Amino acid sequence: MDRIDAMRVFVVAVDEGSLAGAARKLKRSPTAISRALNALEHHVGAELLHRTTRSLKLSDVGQRYIAVCRRILVDLEEADIIAGSERASPRGALTISAPPILGEEILRPIVDEFLEIHPGVSVRLHMLDRFVNLIDEGVDLALRIGNLADSSHISTKIGGDVRRVVVASPRYLASNPKIEEPSDLLKHQIVAFSNFGLDSWSFKPAKASSIPRTVHFSPRYTVNSVRAAAASAAAGVGVTRLYSYHISEYVKEGRLTIVLADAEPEPLPVHLLAPHGRISVPKVRAFVDHAVPRLRTELARIAAEANALIIPNIG
Repeated sequence: MDRIDAMRVFVVAVDEGSLAGAARKLKRSPTAISRALNALEHHVGAELLHRTTRSLKLSDVGQRYIAVCRRILVDLEEADIIAGSERASPRGALTISAPPILGEEILRPIVDEFLEIHPGVSVRLHMLDRFVNLIDEGVDLALRIGNLADSSHISTKIGGDVRRVVVASPRYLASNPKIEEPSDLLKHQIVAFSNFGLDSWSFKPAKASSIPRTVHFSPRYTVNSVRAAAASAAAGVGVTRLYSYHISEYVKEGRLTIVLADAEPEPLPVHLLAPHGRISVPKVRAFVDHAVPRLRTELARIAAEANALIIPNIG
Protein backbone atom coordinates (compact mmCIF):
# COMPACT_ATOMS: atom_id res chain seq x y z
CA MET A 1 0.00 0.00 0.00
CA ASP A 2 1.15 3.52 -0.83
CA ARG A 3 0.26 5.13 2.47
CA ILE A 4 0.56 8.73 1.23
CA ASP A 5 -1.70 7.98 -1.69
CA ALA A 6 -4.18 6.27 0.65
CA MET A 7 -4.17 9.35 2.89
CA ARG A 8 -4.89 11.51 -0.14
CA VAL A 9 -7.79 9.25 -1.11
CA PHE A 10 -9.11 9.43 2.47
CA VAL A 11 -9.02 13.24 2.53
CA VAL A 12 -10.59 13.61 -0.91
CA ALA A 13 -13.35 11.13 -0.05
CA VAL A 14 -14.25 13.12 3.06
CA ASP A 15 -14.15 16.44 1.19
CA GLU A 16 -16.28 15.12 -1.66
CA GLY A 17 -18.69 13.36 0.70
CA SER A 18 -18.82 10.02 -1.11
CA LEU A 19 -16.73 7.30 -2.70
CA ALA A 20 -18.23 8.16 -6.07
CA GLY A 21 -17.23 11.80 -5.64
CA ALA A 22 -13.68 10.81 -4.71
CA ALA A 23 -13.54 8.50 -7.73
CA ARG A 24 -14.56 11.33 -10.05
CA LYS A 25 -12.14 13.78 -8.44
CA LEU A 26 -9.19 11.39 -8.59
CA LYS A 27 -10.22 9.82 -11.91
CA ARG A 28 -10.29 6.30 -10.47
CA SER A 29 -12.94 3.62 -10.11
CA PRO A 30 -15.07 3.47 -6.94
CA THR A 31 -13.59 0.01 -6.36
CA ALA A 32 -10.06 1.45 -6.32
CA ILE A 33 -11.14 4.17 -3.88
CA SER A 34 -12.76 1.60 -1.58
CA ARG A 35 -9.69 -0.63 -1.77
CA ALA A 36 -7.38 2.24 -0.76
CA LEU A 37 -9.58 3.17 2.20
CA ASN A 38 -9.81 -0.43 3.37
CA ALA A 39 -6.03 -0.75 3.20
CA LEU A 40 -5.57 2.45 5.20
CA GLU A 41 -8.01 1.31 7.88
CA HIS A 42 -6.26 -2.04 8.05
CA HIS A 43 -2.93 -0.26 8.47
CA VAL A 44 -4.10 1.99 11.35
CA GLY A 45 -6.14 -0.79 12.90
CA ALA A 46 -9.33 1.22 13.25
CA GLU A 47 -12.42 2.22 11.30
CA LEU A 48 -11.93 5.74 9.90
CA LEU A 49 -15.21 6.11 8.04
CA HIS A 50 -18.77 4.94 8.51
CA ARG A 51 -19.78 4.23 4.90
CA THR A 52 -23.19 3.87 3.32
CA THR A 53 -24.09 3.73 -0.36
CA ARG A 54 -24.79 7.46 -0.36
CA SER A 55 -22.66 9.09 2.31
CA LEU A 56 -19.55 9.01 4.46
CA LYS A 57 -19.20 9.96 8.09
CA LEU A 58 -15.96 10.21 10.01
CA SER A 59 -15.54 7.99 13.05
CA ASP A 60 -14.04 9.47 16.22
CA VAL A 61 -10.66 8.06 15.22
CA GLY A 62 -11.17 9.33 11.67
CA GLN A 63 -11.79 12.89 12.87
CA ARG A 64 -8.43 12.94 14.62
CA TYR A 65 -6.61 11.07 11.87
CA ILE A 66 -7.77 13.31 9.02
CA ALA A 67 -6.30 16.40 10.68
CA VAL A 68 -2.89 14.70 10.69
CA CYS A 69 -3.33 13.57 7.08
CA ARG A 70 -4.09 17.11 5.97
CA ARG A 71 -0.94 18.45 7.62
CA ILE A 72 1.19 15.72 6.04
CA LEU A 73 -0.21 16.34 2.56
CA VAL A 74 0.31 20.10 2.88
CA ASP A 75 3.92 19.57 3.98
CA LEU A 76 4.52 17.26 1.05
CA GLU A 77 3.09 19.78 -1.40
CA GLU A 78 5.39 22.48 -0.03
CA ALA A 79 8.39 20.16 -0.26
CA ASP A 80 7.60 19.34 -3.89
CA ILE A 81 7.29 23.03 -4.75
CA ILE A 82 10.61 23.90 -3.12
CA ALA A 83 12.39 20.98 -4.78
CA GLY A 84 10.86 21.76 -8.17
CA SER A 85 11.61 25.50 -8.02
CA GLU A 86 8.11 26.26 -9.37
CA ARG A 87 7.47 29.42 -7.40
CA ALA A 88 6.55 31.36 -10.53
CA SER A 89 3.84 28.94 -11.66
CA PRO A 90 0.64 29.00 -9.56
CA ARG A 91 -1.25 25.75 -9.91
CA GLY A 92 -3.37 23.29 -7.93
CA ALA A 93 -6.38 23.55 -5.64
CA LEU A 94 -6.67 26.55 -3.32
CA THR A 95 -8.98 26.36 -0.29
CA ILE A 96 -10.27 29.63 1.18
CA SER A 97 -12.70 30.30 4.02
CA ALA A 98 -14.64 33.49 4.74
CA PRO A 99 -17.72 34.67 6.65
CA PRO A 100 -20.80 34.16 4.43
CA ILE A 101 -21.83 37.75 3.62
CA LEU A 102 -18.26 39.00 3.28
CA GLY A 103 -17.45 35.96 1.19
CA GLU A 104 -20.48 36.24 -1.08
CA GLU A 105 -20.48 39.96 -1.71
CA ILE A 106 -16.79 40.96 -1.48
CA LEU A 107 -14.49 37.97 -1.82
CA ARG A 108 -16.36 35.99 -4.48
CA PRO A 109 -15.93 38.56 -7.30
CA ILE A 110 -12.23 38.76 -6.45
CA VAL A 111 -11.97 34.97 -6.68
CA ASP A 112 -13.78 35.03 -10.04
CA GLU A 113 -11.23 37.47 -11.41
CA PHE A 114 -8.32 35.46 -9.98
CA LEU A 115 -9.53 32.26 -11.66
CA GLU A 116 -9.63 34.01 -15.02
CA ILE A 117 -6.04 35.22 -14.59
CA HIS A 118 -4.67 31.89 -13.30
CA PRO A 119 -6.13 28.98 -15.30
CA GLY A 120 -3.87 26.47 -13.52
CA VAL A 121 -5.53 27.11 -10.14
CA SER A 122 -8.89 25.84 -8.87
CA VAL A 123 -10.59 27.29 -5.79
CA ARG A 124 -12.76 25.79 -3.07
CA LEU A 125 -14.45 28.69 -1.26
CA HIS A 126 -16.02 27.80 2.10
CA MET A 127 -18.34 30.47 3.51
CA LEU A 128 -18.80 29.61 7.16
CA ASP A 129 -20.10 31.45 10.21
CA ARG A 130 -17.75 29.67 12.59
CA PHE A 131 -14.10 29.52 13.60
CA VAL A 132 -12.05 27.53 11.09
CA ASN A 133 -8.90 25.67 12.10
CA LEU A 134 -6.74 26.29 9.04
CA ILE A 135 -4.34 23.40 9.63
CA ASP A 136 -6.81 20.72 10.68
CA GLU A 137 -9.30 21.60 7.93
CA GLY A 138 -6.75 22.00 5.15
CA VAL A 139 -7.48 25.68 4.52
CA ASP A 140 -4.86 27.74 2.65
CA LEU A 141 -6.29 31.18 3.41
CA ALA A 142 -8.98 32.56 5.70
CA LEU A 143 -10.66 35.95 5.74
CA ARG A 144 -11.27 36.66 9.40
CA ILE A 145 -12.92 39.47 11.35
CA GLY A 146 -11.63 40.20 14.85
CA ASN A 147 -8.49 40.56 16.91
CA LEU A 148 -6.07 37.69 16.39
CA ALA A 149 -5.02 35.50 19.28
CA ASP A 150 -3.14 32.87 17.26
CA SER A 151 0.33 34.07 16.21
CA SER A 152 1.22 30.82 14.43
CA HIS A 153 -0.33 32.09 11.17
CA ILE A 154 0.90 34.71 8.75
CA SER A 155 -1.60 37.58 8.79
CA THR A 156 -2.16 40.54 6.49
CA LYS A 157 -4.38 43.30 7.80
CA ILE A 158 -6.78 44.47 5.13
CA GLY A 159 -9.24 46.63 7.08
CA GLY A 160 -10.12 47.86 10.54
CA ASP A 161 -13.53 49.48 10.66
CA VAL A 162 -16.01 46.66 11.14
CA ARG A 163 -18.47 47.77 13.79
CA ARG A 164 -20.81 45.73 15.96
CA VAL A 165 -24.07 47.64 15.75
CA VAL A 166 -27.41 47.30 17.49
CA VAL A 167 -30.44 47.85 15.26
CA ALA A 168 -34.22 47.69 15.24
CA SER A 169 -36.95 48.78 12.86
CA PRO A 170 -38.33 52.32 13.16
CA ARG A 171 -41.79 50.85 13.76
CA TYR A 172 -40.50 48.71 16.64
CA LEU A 173 -38.63 51.66 18.19
CA ALA A 174 -41.69 53.90 17.96
CA SER A 175 -43.86 51.46 19.93
CA ASN A 176 -41.38 50.37 22.61
CA PRO A 177 -39.37 52.02 25.40
CA LYS A 178 -36.48 54.28 24.39
CA ILE A 179 -33.01 52.75 24.07
CA GLU A 180 -30.55 55.31 25.43
CA GLU A 181 -28.21 53.10 27.47
CA PRO A 182 -27.20 49.43 27.07
CA SER A 183 -29.22 48.52 30.18
CA ASP A 184 -32.37 49.70 28.39
CA LEU A 185 -32.13 46.54 26.26
CA LEU A 186 -33.51 44.60 29.22
CA LYS A 187 -36.91 46.09 28.37
CA HIS A 188 -36.82 44.77 24.81
CA GLN A 189 -37.28 41.67 22.68
CA ILE A 190 -33.89 40.42 21.52
CA VAL A 191 -33.21 38.67 18.22
CA ALA A 192 -29.91 36.95 18.98
CA PHE A 193 -27.56 36.00 16.15
CA SER A 194 -25.60 33.03 17.50
CA ASN A 195 -22.15 34.43 16.64
CA PHE A 196 -22.74 37.63 18.59
CA GLY A 197 -23.79 36.15 21.91
CA LEU A 198 -26.80 34.08 22.82
CA ASP A 199 -27.36 35.58 26.26
CA SER A 200 -25.29 38.75 26.56
CA TRP A 201 -23.77 41.69 24.64
CA SER A 202 -20.86 43.84 25.79
CA PHE A 203 -20.44 47.57 25.23
CA LYS A 204 -17.71 50.12 25.88
CA PRO A 205 -17.34 51.42 29.45
CA ALA A 206 -19.43 54.31 30.66
CA LYS A 207 -17.73 57.64 31.18
CA ALA A 208 -15.25 57.67 34.11
CA SER A 209 -15.14 53.86 34.08
CA SER A 210 -12.79 51.28 32.59
CA ILE A 211 -15.14 48.30 32.92
CA PRO A 212 -17.08 47.25 29.81
CA ARG A 213 -20.83 47.21 30.23
CA THR A 214 -22.38 43.77 29.71
CA VAL A 215 -26.09 43.25 29.26
CA HIS A 216 -27.44 39.76 30.00
CA PHE A 217 -30.72 38.74 28.42
CA SER A 218 -32.96 35.84 27.47
CA PRO A 219 -33.54 36.22 23.72
CA ARG A 220 -37.03 36.01 22.31
CA TYR A 221 -35.66 34.63 19.07
CA THR A 222 -32.30 32.99 18.25
CA VAL A 223 -30.99 32.39 14.72
CA ASN A 224 -27.69 31.29 13.18
CA SER A 225 -28.11 33.33 10.00
CA VAL A 226 -27.16 36.97 9.45
CA ARG A 227 -29.83 37.40 6.81
CA ALA A 228 -32.52 35.96 9.08
CA ALA A 229 -31.55 38.17 12.04
CA ALA A 230 -31.54 41.32 9.90
CA ALA A 231 -34.83 40.45 8.17
CA SER A 232 -36.61 39.64 11.44
CA ALA A 233 -35.41 42.86 13.05
CA ALA A 234 -36.60 44.79 9.98
CA ALA A 235 -39.96 43.05 10.33
CA GLY A 236 -40.29 44.46 13.84
CA VAL A 237 -39.66 41.28 15.84
CA GLY A 238 -37.09 42.93 18.08
CA VAL A 239 -33.57 44.32 18.49
CA THR A 240 -30.53 42.56 17.04
CA ARG A 241 -26.77 43.04 16.83
CA LEU A 242 -24.78 42.50 13.64
CA TYR A 243 -21.73 43.81 11.83
CA SER A 244 -22.16 47.22 10.22
CA TYR A 245 -21.77 45.88 6.69
CA HIS A 246 -24.56 43.38 7.33
CA ILE A 247 -27.18 46.07 7.78
CA SER A 248 -25.98 49.07 5.75
CA GLU A 249 -28.53 48.54 2.96
CA TYR A 250 -31.35 48.12 5.48
CA VAL A 251 -30.38 51.41 7.13
CA LYS A 252 -30.10 53.20 3.78
CA GLU A 253 -33.59 52.01 2.91
CA GLY A 254 -34.98 53.13 6.28
CA ARG A 255 -35.90 49.59 7.32
CA LEU A 256 -33.52 49.54 10.30
CA THR A 257 -32.25 52.22 12.66
CA ILE A 258 -28.97 52.04 14.56
CA VAL A 259 -29.16 52.62 18.31
CA LEU A 260 -26.50 52.84 21.04
CA ALA A 261 -23.89 54.03 18.52
CA ASP A 262 -22.00 55.89 21.26
CA ALA A 263 -21.71 52.68 23.30
CA GLU A 264 -20.37 50.41 20.54
CA PRO A 265 -17.15 48.51 21.25
CA GLU A 266 -14.04 49.41 19.29
CA PRO A 267 -14.20 48.48 15.58
CA LEU A 268 -12.73 45.12 14.65
CA PRO A 269 -9.91 44.54 12.15
CA VAL A 270 -10.14 42.22 9.15
CA HIS A 271 -7.18 39.97 8.30
CA LEU A 272 -6.28 37.48 5.60
CA LEU A 273 -4.59 34.52 7.29
CA ALA A 274 -2.35 31.77 5.95
CA PRO A 275 -0.75 28.91 7.90
CA HIS A 276 2.94 29.43 8.49
CA GLY A 277 4.84 28.22 5.43
CA ARG A 278 1.86 28.29 3.04
CA ILE A 279 2.46 31.88 1.99
CA SER A 280 5.46 30.74 -0.10
CA VAL A 281 3.33 28.31 -2.14
CA PRO A 282 2.79 29.92 -5.57
CA LYS A 283 -1.00 29.58 -5.67
CA VAL A 284 -1.29 31.12 -2.17
CA ARG A 285 1.20 33.91 -2.85
CA ALA A 286 -0.50 34.71 -6.15
CA PHE A 287 -3.93 34.95 -4.51
CA VAL A 288 -2.65 37.14 -1.67
CA ASP A 289 -0.98 39.51 -4.14
CA HIS A 290 -4.16 39.63 -6.21
CA ALA A 291 -6.72 39.87 -3.41
CA VAL A 292 -5.20 42.10 -0.74
CA PRO A 293 -5.29 45.45 -2.61
CA ARG A 294 -8.80 44.71 -3.91
CA LEU A 295 -10.04 43.67 -0.48
CA ARG A 296 -8.58 46.83 1.07
CA THR A 297 -10.38 49.00 -1.48
CA GLU A 298 -13.71 47.23 -1.00
CA LEU A 299 -13.51 47.16 2.80
CA ALA A 300 -12.59 50.85 2.91
CA ARG A 301 -15.63 51.62 0.77
CA ILE A 302 -17.92 49.52 2.96
CA ALA A 303 -16.51 51.07 6.13
CA ALA A 304 -17.07 54.58 4.81
CA GLU A 305 -20.65 53.79 3.85
CA ALA A 306 -21.38 52.12 7.19
CA ASN A 307 -19.79 54.91 9.22
CA ALA A 308 -21.90 57.47 7.41
CA LEU A 309 -24.99 55.59 8.53
CA ILE A 310 -24.06 55.33 12.20
CA ILE A 311 -25.86 58.15 13.94
CA PRO A 312 -26.58 58.73 17.65
CA ASN A 313 -29.62 57.01 19.10
CA ILE A 314 -32.77 58.81 18.03
CA GLY A 315 -34.43 57.77 21.30
